[in-house]
Amino acid sequence: MSEILLITTGGTIDKVYFDAMSEFAVGESVLPELLREAKVRQPYRLLGLLRKDSLELTDTDRELIRKSIANAPESRIIITHGTDTMTDTAGVLAGLVDAKPQRTIVLTGSLSPARFARTDATFNVGMAFAAVQSLTPGVYIVMNGQVFSADRVRKDRSKNAFVGW
Repeated sequence: MSEILLITTGGTIDKVYFDAMSEFAVGESVLPELLREAKVRQPYRLLGLLRKDSLELTDTDRELIRKSIANAPESRIIITHGTDTMTDTAGVLAGLVDAKPQRTIVLTGSLSPARFARTDATFNVGMAFAAVQSLTPGVYIVMNGQVFSADRVRKDRSKNAFVGW
């Protein structure tokens, strides 16, 4: 079984809220805890790259993500990312698919923090973990029970959901 690279960049999935006024910070990633609770046995390597809300990500940050993947030996990569600019980052990564080794890259996140009792984070991470092992090389977004080709999806803010075309 080959190792999967898990890159954390921040976003809602790792947010910690301090009060009812929605003051928050992006905390330590909960990804290792989620995978431990799910009893995941597939080997993985965790790379905590950034701790930012995706609206704060810059082109420099996206280039750091791209370079980290380009320099990684793993061919299967999951990125936890804020949902607001997930498609922007996915676009920057498209050129990595055909590089050697060919890569399967899955971006996922959540619409509510993983630390909340009711969250979509656990399901999304689990689905991303399965998707990265079964999809052909490419860049994908996995959210709320759906797998989207990264170049054919957008976040619909009115529905608070991702929609494909």
